Amino acid sequence: MLKPLCVVLPLLISCQTLAKSSDYLGFDYPNKAKNAVSITFDDARHSQVDTGLALLNKYQIKATFYVSPFNVKERVEKWQMAVKTGHEIANHTASHLCTGNFEWLRELGVSLEQFTLKEMEQDILKGQDYIKATLNVTPTAFAYPCGNTFVGRGANTKSYVPLIAKHFKTGRTWLDETANNPNFTDFSQLTSLPIDGLTFEEIQKTIEQHRTNNSWIILAGHDIGKRDQYTTGTDALEQLIVYLQDPKNGFWLDTVSNVADYVEANRKAID
Repeated sequence: MLKPLCVVLPLLISCQTLAKSSDYLGFDYPNKAKNAVSITFDDARHSQVDTGLALLNKYQIKATFYVSPFNVKERVEKWQMAVKTGHEIANHTASHLCTGNFEWLRELGVSLEQFTLKEMEQDILKGQDYIKATLNVTPTAFAYPCGNTFVGRGANTKSYVPLIAKHFKTGRTWLDETANNPNFTDFSQLTSLPIDGLTFEEIQKTIEQHRTNNSWIILAGHDIGKRDQYTTGTDALEQLIVYLQDPKNGFWLDTVSNVADYVEANRKAID
């Protein structure tokens, strides 16, 4: 494929540049792992601390929780315990702002189509202030609610990714179709793969399909309990943890921010 491209596009790109950009540079994780994996959960749903925390702590797994203040306030002590046991607390906005195609958001007048960048920034920082005051941590990671990264509509649509780059080390999207290349991924737009509603075998298959190029695989769920559309099954989660912790499978499992720090310090430049 390389030779025909060089012939067809002689004025646009050189063969040397094309070959260079396609070279795989490799990446080395701790303990000679082939891939990094981060397990994440959104919204601070009650089942995460009512059910999931004990399971994660049983295996000494540190997850990243992207929390919404309106849920945290109903389980403050449990979320404080999550902090004490080493889990990462991250920002998910104060109001969980998504597209107004969700009727309830539009009716409240807080859909992304109705918001400005200034209002978006204020909502993000409101969530940040709540987390600092309530859980005594300053989040460096953020997840885009519903995976939406815009405000406004039509010709007036604007990305709020630059706001996340301004205030956080990482931003994570949702419902993606690829993992993160450690030498290339944009920390403000980290991809994630959904695990809600899937059996362990389905999650395992997804992971194995995305292991190329020493990828960093971020898994994203919501509730923890009986498997459902927005619930990661407790049994599937436990099987997943055992699978990821087995050294022969070649995974390094850590929080989003810990992996991001390591990747930033060790990544190779791609032109």
